[in-house]
Amino acid sequence: MTNHQGRALNVQTWLLAARPKTLPAAASPTIVGTAVAINAGVFRPWPALAALLGALLIQVGTNLANDVFDYKRGADAVGRLGPLRVTQAGLLTPAQVMVGMGVTFGLAALIGVYLTWVGGWPILLVGVLSLASGIAYTGGPFPLGYNGLGDVFVFIFFGLVAVCGTYYVQAGSVSVAAFWASVSMGALTTAILVVNNLRDIDTDRAVGKHTLAVRLGARGARVEYVLLLGVAYLLPLLTWLAGATSPWTLMTWLSLFLVRPLLRLVFRRKGRILNQALAETARLELVYSLLFSLGLIVARWI
Repeated sequence: MTNHQGRALNVQTWLLAARPKTLPAAASPTIVGTAVAINAGVFRPWPALAALLGALLIQVGTNLANDVFDYKRGADAVGRLGPLRVTQAGLLTPAQVMVGMGVTFGLAALIGVYLTWVGGWPILLVGVLSLASGIAYTGGPFPLGYNGLGDVFVFIFFGLVAVCGTYYVQAGSVSVAAFWASVSMGALTTAILVVNNLRDIDTDRAVGKHTLAVRLGARGARVEYVLLLGVAYLLPLLTWLAGATSPWTLMTWLSLFLVRPLLRLVFRRKGRILNQALAETARLELVYSLLFSLGLIVARWI
């Protein structure tokens, strides 16, 4: 193998570890938060861009943390159905992945310094909690993902914190519209996790990983999935009727055509085929967020 081929292989390995297909889950809430800011006339490009980059880095850092901490706990040792984990596969050592995690979270922290300068101590607190939670999801003495709290973590940090935080660094406050938009995005991001945990329900149970799906059972996890999608699609209507948002946010309903095939997959299939449902739920969130954002921007200029 030439040096060039070795470097290319190394880059591919780190990209595999970073799991770029998960990045829309981090980007979508910040896109919506910025769109709410544009709608309110408080858009600030540099804080918006920094919030997006910070969210992406935290997502990658969390992916690396999950890779190495799940390996250390033996969670990937029994019949893994999800994407390849580089530590378990021996492509990178645990020490290498830990260094990568530290570098990624360090870069996120540097962006956090700028956002703290912009937004003050509330952003500092949010940043510290976000980084700590990214590690605590599968690491530490009480890993959130192993104790049925992963869904709560995702809803809070990929919904409430991501949308409201993105809006806050531009506006200096949190609006009613930003809060309700954050609930919709939190519901959709949590739905991605539900599919992930539904796919792994048998293997997680076997290794003592007590996700909410394991606690609720397959039927309960599927009901949770439907409820989360229902919240996401009902909120634009309810917030419009309450006068908090524009009817243009109902553009999100144009993405409903993606929901029916998803429900068929989630309710009729199990195991590895749910990787398809996982990818398509992530696509649904991205499409939803773009339509929601477009509706907010159109409402601003009409």
